[in-house]
Amino acid sequence: MGPTASGKTALALELVKRYPCDIISVDSALVYRDMDIGTAKPDAAMLAQAPHRLINLCDPAEPYSAARFREDALREMADISAQGRIPLLVGGTMMYFKFLRDGAADLPRADDVVRSQLLAEAQAHGWPWMHAQLAGVDPESAARLQPMDQQRIQRALEVYRVSGKTLTQYWQEQQTEPLPYRVVNLAVCPNDRAQLHQRIAYRFEQMLREGFVEEVRHLYQRGDLHTGLPSVRAVGYRQVWDYLEGLCDYDSMMERGIIATRQLAKRQITWLRGWPDLHWLETDSADLLTSALKILEVNAIFSELP
Repeated sequence: MGPTASGKTALALELVKRYPCDIISVDSALVYRDMDIGTAKPDAAMLAQAPHRLINLCDPAEPYSAARFREDALREMADISAQGRIPLLVGGTMMYFKFLRDGAADLPRADDVVRSQLLAEAQAHGWPWMHAQLAGVDPESAARLQPMDQQRIQRALEVYRVSGKTLTQYWQEQQTEPLPYRVVNLAVCPNDRAQLHQRIAYRFEQMLREGFVEEVRHLYQRGDLHTGLPSVRAVGYRQVWDYLEGLCDYDSMMERGIIATRQLAKRQITWLRGWPDLHWLETDSADLLTSALKILEVNAIFSELP
């Protein structure tokens, strides 16, 4: 686990070299086909070295949910385990990790009419105002979300308007399904926030050099995608989309993309700070791999393998 640009994948590749691990992606953007550069999706060479499960699952026009992720991840984990290998879950979508650990509440399906109404309200009043509306009906959910956490604010309000019940009520009423695995939680993150910001800026600029704008242009020109879809709202993609629509110039797009990525990293770190039984690893430590291996050895993760 870890914030974006923290080095999670690099550590995972080192573990795969040393132990019989198979990687399962825990990333809400990597599930989409034709979204490669802006998601930092593993390239062909990396996939040949370490195949990743749960990437390229669906078209960008198709929403993908945390509940569906849990179902897919449990299936892949069972398959990996049946082969006598170790599932290695790698990513930064903390809601997916939470659903996998705690189970999924049986929430109402998305309602296109209600969703359109919410998006229109957000456009008129702004997301901090929408966050305040959520706080008025579901203060527990609002307390977990930042005022600009658009997708989750929208979903929480949608659940309430569709069903009359809050997201918090659904979670309280759910039948908890414990994860049937022994888990070791590792978090990779720089100790210095400024250092993380530098890594984020460098990676976003590198994506632009590699053709990120053209990648989004291809999606934009399809004609069937829009900003109401989770794929288009993904960090980076939404900012480039706005640039293609003429809502900002190139330099503003780059600045907004970097700022949005920093905000994402901040939310990810906030999630991690509340995560139980978490082992923190410093991104640029010379002992990063050694520390990770020691934690896995102490927890006897590989001792029962044939």
